[in-house]
Amino acid sequence: MKKEAFLNELRNRLSGLPQSDIEDRISFFGEMIDGRMEDGMSEEEAVAGMESVDSIVSQIMSEIPLTRLVQNKVKPEKGHSAWKVVLLICLFPIWFPLLIAIAAVLFSLLIAAWAVIISFYITAGSLVIASLVCIIATGAYFGIGRIFAGLGGIGAVFVCIGLSILFFLLSIAMSKGTVILTRKMFVGFKTMFVGKEA
Repeated sequence: MKKEAFLNELRNRLSGLPQSDIEDRISFFGEMIDGRMEDGMSEEEAVAGMESVDSIVSQIMSEIPLTRLVQNKVKPEKGHSAWKVVLLICLFPIWFPLLIAIAAVLFSLLIAAWAVIISFYITAGSLVIASLVCIIATGAYFGIGRIFAGLGGIGAVFVCIGLSILFFLLSIAMSKGTVILTRKMFVGFKTMFVGKEA
C-alpha cells in the first residue's frame, strides 16, 4: 500500500473526529512513514511496517476523551434546519429511555461479569484455606495413628491446592478478558458516537 492510500484510509476512518485532531494524526503518521523512508525503506515497506488502520483508529479513539467528542458533535452547524431540532425534541421520549435502557443493560452485564470473577477469586482463597486445614487434619490423623485417614488427607490437600490454582488462573484470565472487553466496548461506543461525517 502506498503512503497516500494509507493516509486517505486513516482520514476516512477518523472523519467524525474534530478536524484539528484528524490533521494532527495524519501529519504524525505521514512523518513516521517519511522517517522510515529516509532510513532506507521503500514506500510500501514503510507502510507495511505500520500498525493496521483498525488498531490505529482504536488507539486514537481510546485516547480522545468522550467529552471532547460530544462537544464536537453537538456544536452548532451551519445549515441545521429547524425540522431536525423539532424532530429530535419530539422523539426525545422514545430515544432517551432506549439509550438509558441500553446503558443499564450493559452496566448490569459488566457488574455481573465482575461478580462472577470475584466469586472465582473467593473460591480460590477458600480452597487455599481448606488445603491448610487439611494439612493440619492430616498431621493430626498421622499423630493418632490413623494412617488411612492421613493418606486421604494428603489426597485432599493436593485436590484443594490444584483446584485453588485452577480457580486463581481462571480468575486472572477472566479479569484480563473483562478489562479488554470493557475497553473495546467503550472504544466501540465512542466510534459509533463519532460516526462518519456526511
